[in-house]
Amino acid sequence: MKFGVVIFPGSNCDHDILYALKKILKQDVVALWHKDKDLQGCDFIFLPGGFSYGDYLRSGAIARFSPIMELVIDYANKGGYLMGICNGFQILCEARLLPGTLLHNDNQKFICKNVYITPVAKKTFPTQFLTPHIALKIPIAHGEGRYYADAKTIKDLVKHDQILFKYCDAQGQTTAEANPNGSLENIAGICNKQRNVFGMMPHPERAADMELSNEDGRLILSSIVECLKKE
Repeated sequence: MKFGVVIFPGSNCDHDILYALKKILKQDVVALWHKDKDLQGCDFIFLPGGFSYGDYLRSGAIARFSPIMELVIDYANKGGYLMGICNGFQILCEARLLPGTLLHNDNQKFICKNVYITPVAKKTFPTQFLTPHIALKIPIAHGEGRYYADAKTIKDLVKHDQILFKYCDAQGQTTAEANPNGSLENIAGICNKQRNVFGMMPHPERAADMELSNEDGRLILSSIVECLKKE
């Protein structure tokens, strides 16, 4: 198995996910520059968090047109596995690989703190090996993380089991108080109908090392690795 991490100008979580995959999970992983014209035969690609192109216009709006994204979009449309974290999630929505959009947090402030999320979808790479209804402590760091979509899209996400994670409290309950940014339905992550493109706002790569006294994020990344092994 081979993982790829796309690096855009302004990415700042690229080395976090590279470290988690290579050092913690012992996987073969390569960095892919935004101007590259070769995905190097990767089996799974990550779009990391950060502030691609300075978050000018809208977060992810410029990165969506990076040279490598033409390859990434084609790769995903052909069934390739792809995950965007935070800014990467925003890029996937801008590229229309995932429905909906990420708006400014409802308090209009940048939020950087630990939150709890609980897995919802049952048969997706990031959730399949997780315990149902468990509360995972995962950090967030975003100013535009409020998931929004029209009523039909939300209904379809529920109908097709496309909601990966919801914000919850420490007991796994999805309450309004546990929602840090005003996301509709407490949505913290989603996937496409084909279940090969995934996006989430919290940062599992920042909670994957015992040195940080939190390995909850490692459970999510390990689930992806285990699912990929079965392909």
